[in-house]
Amino acid sequence: MNMKRIRGRHHRAGGGTPRTSSSQTPLNRNHVFDSNGPDLRIRGTAQQLFEKYLQLGRDATGTGDRILAEAYFQHAEHYFRILNAMNQAAQQSQQERNERQAQRQRAYEDRREPHGEENYQGGDREGGEQPSFEAQRPQDASADAE
Repeated sequence: MNMKRIRGRHHRAGGGTPRTSSSQTPLNRNHVFDSNGPDLRIRGTAQQLFEKYLQLGRDATGTGDRILAEAYFQHAEHYFRILNAMNQAAQQSQQERNERQAQRQRAYEDRREPHGEENYQGGDREGGEQPSFEAQRPQDASADAE
């Protein structure tokens, strides 16, 4: 038996499909889902699917089909949970962005401080005195003239 041929056919588990973890795939509000409901197939965003299944569940309740209504409501709950997960992820990333911005602002302010008052030697500021030009003049200019 040829080993190359075996490796070539079965080199990847799952029939050649790439392995991806859904927990690592970032979802955004525009992510489109293909949903296979109890008796139909729907395509749309999580918000659209949630609203559609909720409406289908209400319609099924109105017609008296409690089992189908419950199936639609379970599908609606699934997409409701996805919406909540997306909202939490968005809030967390917003909070992280705000923290990074605050760190950058603090770092900027820390870099700016040493060039400010600490290195200033002149007057007008606390601790600094104006140089006295009178002390540098000869005390008695008229005595030197004589």
